[in-house]
Amino acid sequence: MRPTTPRVTPLALNECSPEQKALLEPFVQSGTLWNVFKTLVRHPSLFKRWLPFANHVLFKQSLTPREREMLILRIGWLCRAPYEWTQHVQIGLRSGITEAEVERIADGPEAPGWSEHDAALVRAADDLHRDCCLSEATWNTLSKRYTTEQLVDVVFTVGQYNLVSMALNTFGVEIDPELPRFHRTPN
Repeated sequence: MRPTTPRVTPLALNECSPEQKALLEPFVQSGTLWNVFKTLVRHPSLFKRWLPFANHVLFKQSLTPREREMLILRIGWLCRAPYEWTQHVQIGLRSGITEAEVERIADGPEAPGWSEHDAALVRAADDLHRDCCLSEATWNTLSKRYTTEQLVDVVFTVGQYNLVSMALNTFGVEIDPELPRFHRTPN
């Protein structure tokens, strides 16, 4: 059973050390002080080292935002991570994923309607989740369009969000109340 209440509670700003407040300040300024950050900042030395990698994967990688979000949503679904799914449905919709595609991501790579490339992208998350390795077929299909850098980013995107999903699930991070909910959520 997954926790139904937080095992690691998010910190309120008035509970933070000066170091934790400094780490959270960019999120306060941008209006994105989500429970994930208020929870992970309980381990400030890890948090400050994880953030550069997380920011690379989310903002600075070689995949398009749509492709990145397809991978994140699929691994979030496979990890049965409602927090990750809820956050990234909204990001995905802003990144060009349609609501119908969100449904297909949940249904997987065999769902009707995918292009060969998009099906391979969704399958990449499945391969990595199941076998910790891209299958030869998935690699070959993605290699038709992607550079080596993009193929590396596929693996690291799925790996980063697999890790985050495990943490969110284990710590019992609750979905922020102001986040809109998609009608379908992993459980």
